[in-house]
Amino acid sequence: MSYICDVEFELGSDDTGFALSFIVTGLIVIARTHLSSIPHCLGTCITRPPKETMRLYLASTSPARLMLLRSAGIEPITLAPEVDETAVADAAAAAAGVQLAPHEVVQLLAQAKAEAVVDMLLGGAGPADGAEKGTSDGTVPAQGLVLGGDSVFVLDGVIYGKPHTAEKAAERWRLQRGRTGQLYSGHWLIELVDGVALRAHGAVAVAQVTFADDITDSELDAYIATGEPLYVAGAFTIDSLGAPFITSIAGDPSTVVGLSLPTLRRLVRELGHEWPSLWNRAA
Repeated sequence: MSYICDVEFELGSDDTGFALSFIVTGLIVIARTHLSSIPHCLGTCITRPPKETMRLYLASTSPARLMLLRSAGIEPITLAPEVDETAVADAAAAAAGVQLAPHEVVQLLAQAKAEAVVDMLLGGAGPADGAEKGTSDGTVPAQGLVLGGDSVFVLDGVIYGKPHTAEKAAERWRLQRGRTGQLYSGHWLIELVDGVALRAHGAVAVAQVTFADDITDSELDAYIATGEPLYVAGAFTIDSLGAPFITSIAGDPSTVVGLSLPTLRRLVRELGHEWPSLWNRAA
């Protein structure tokens, strides 16, 4: 028997105790060999080592997005993108000469956030500066995927972001109570290889959200008083205190949280990586 490392195999035997077959990858030649002559360490000696984990940078400090990724087995490195969302959206609308559609807004802001973090990681070299190299810690070239995300809620064609104040939150809840709106979540994923920003892919996911029609004013006041709805798109959550006020969701529920996991998986694969390569968190 002879072999040159890096193989996978399946082993069976007949009633004489002889090896029947091997399924192999790599250069290997195995003759009909009695099982007793195969070293016990063979499987350990020639099994492929596990692939390196792909690092994911999350261009967001959203607790909901972080919790969602953790639940999917991913512990990202979180970085605040420091993007003026209103200024970016207004500038794009002014340049286009028209009001941006909801899917355009979330895609634009997701891209801006991801590019801002790439710029931070590469020391000023953004995605358009592919020739510039940077490091994530001053010594090792930045590697991995950078994810930017943004969400807005739409009701009657009007785009609603974060209310920021209790008064606006109360106004929105009294408007959307008993009705159905759309939650748009944009995603932008940039690949970093050896300190260089290479490819980028983006996508938008949409989910329909229907609110209960029997929510009382006192319930709304109590919910708003918690402060939770002030800093989330649409002034509601599905993964915390706001969940009991939502009667149904049509579409991927993680979209409503602010990051569609199926959409992210597709983007990861479009960049040539496998989803399990992001798993770096113990179950």
